[in-house]
Amino acid sequence: MIGVEALTRGYGSRIAVDNVSFRVEPGEIVGFLGPNGAGKTTTLRMLTGYLAPTSGDIRIDGIDAVTHSIRARERLGYMAEGVPLYSDMRVHEYLRHRGALKRVPNLAEAVDLSLDLAGVADARTRILGQLSKGYRQRVGLADALIADPPILILDEPTSGLDPNQVRQFRELVRGFRGKKTVLLSTHILSEVEAVCDRVIIIREGKKVADLAPGDSEKSLEDVFAELTTTAATGDPS
Repeated sequence: MIGVEALTRGYGSRIAVDNVSFRVEPGEIVGFLGPNGAGKTTTLRMLTGYLAPTSGDIRIDGIDAVTHSIRARERLGYMAEGVPLYSDMRVHEYLRHRGALKRVPNLAEAVDLSLDLAGVADARTRILGQLSKGYRQRVGLADALIADPPILILDEPTSGLDPNQVRQFRELVRGFRGKKTVLLSTHILSEVEAVCDRVIIIREGKKVADLAPGDSEKSLEDVFAELTTTAATGDPS
């Protein structure tokens, strides 16, 4: 469902993503793990068409996402880190607006379904600016789901949530296993262990591992510690 080959992105003389290749198969939940500044968000922005790669190939559900960006975007839902929302709109108004932009048919039905799937139906008439961080994250997930895409790309979806909100959000994501293809960017090891079938580890813009939790005799924490450093690279992600 997602195929990336030799993906590279430079900012002047600095390489933020360096010759990265990987695949995410239908129905998989795959973690995209790395320390802050490793190049995760830059990679996701290229996958979702918000940023052009310097070189390399991206396939979204078999579509060349570099030359046919709009067609590829129609096959995925993207939840950006921080979930930018219109704070003065009500939840259902915002989702109707987003659904209209995406040309979603049967819009009222799609809004109701996305609210249910994201676990935010009880807040449909609430004003966005008055919601807790956890509910705002769920509205962002509902936005990603409203067009019923087969692929979800989630960038640090539990960032800033309290432990109970994190648990609830992870349960929501686990519910997509086998139903949607999910690529989930995070720097939190426990998130990968709790949710993901497989993990791709990135360090300083390079892929350094692709494994399933439990593949190694060592713990994922030990593998991650060996493969990565916490040093910032200056990546705008």
